[in-house]
Amino acid sequence: MSLHPRLDLGLMFSFRNPAAWRRPFTETYRNELALIEDAERLGYDTIWLTEHHFADDGYSPSIIPLAAAIAARTERVRIGFNLLLLPLHNAVRMAEDIATLDVLSGGRIDVGLGQGYARHEFEGFGVDRAVRLGLFREGLDVLKGLWTNDTFSYSGKHYDIKDARLVPKPVQQPMPPLWIGATSEPGVRRAGLRGANLLGLTNPKLQQVYEQARTEAGLPLDTAKSLQLHWGHVADSDDQAWEEAAPHFHHLLSVYAQWIVEAEDPGNTVRNAVIPPVEELRTSRPVLFKPVFGAPAAVAESLNRSIGAVHTTHLALGMLPGMDPAVARGSMERFARSVAPLLA
Repeated sequence: MSLHPRLDLGLMFSFRNPAAWRRPFTETYRNELALIEDAERLGYDTIWLTEHHFADDGYSPSIIPLAAAIAARTERVRIGFNLLLLPLHNAVRMAEDIATLDVLSGGRIDVGLGQGYARHEFEGFGVDRAVRLGLFREGLDVLKGLWTNDTFSYSGKHYDIKDARLVPKPVQQPMPPLWIGATSEPGVRRAGLRGANLLGLTNPKLQQVYEQARTEAGLPLDTAKSLQLHWGHVADSDDQAWEEAAPHFHHLLSVYAQWIVEAEDPGNTVRNAVIPPVEELRTSRPVLFKPVFGAPAAVAESLNRSIGAVHTTHLALGMLPGMDPAVARGSMERFARSVAPLLA
């Protein structure tokens, strides 16, 4: 059972536990896993997981074990990473872990990878942020090499590997689907040139850059997959949706804005970002993300505008941090029952 004949519809979970709604982490994890089981029963196609580190709200720092727990509790739903921060991991170890995950899940893993940007994460891992691109590029080579070769050797600046053999190999051959997430034109071009799928944020310009890069590489566009992530919440009315979602969305925006400003990356347009008070979020100009909160018809209309503007094969709703599980479940059910049938 799937919710839509042409769109892969998913949910993204971050297992966050903000101080304003703090529960024991055992309860938070139990609640999130229960929601994921519900999502499979409702017909969602993919569960996306997301990684960050050293966050006060416990933003999921270790998503490979979470993926294993989900694989053990589900039978059909795919499990994707949006995304793993490749420069913070040893690529050989990651190749083994993901291959094992693919075996445990029966071939249901989608591998989404990114460079990372948050300064405190690189500092906490003792990794020089200045070499993250080199680590990322070589890490991609190592993952693919170990998954697709009987034995694999590699000599680079960051990895020196001799006759490594990965057993068992992933179930999905020649390797699990590879996705790359980026918010800059060079990063998106890299995804296109490598033939990876794109983890997007509903940006038409970046989608165009990605497709141009695939064309330059001689790769077909009709097989390219693009995920567009939306922070969403569905209630019986627009007012109710905003009332339920706004405090949690405010927390999300505040954390991301702090990390992005501190990163000081070239081309970063979010400098000295001021997040409006909770009560002004609905009427303020969007900062970082434009959410889709509302009654089913309004959410469907907003998503259809996005689908019309940005190529979308996979659509994911981001689950909001700290929301009561019963309220989150109600949104999931309304989306499945009343929004999905209206999507283009």
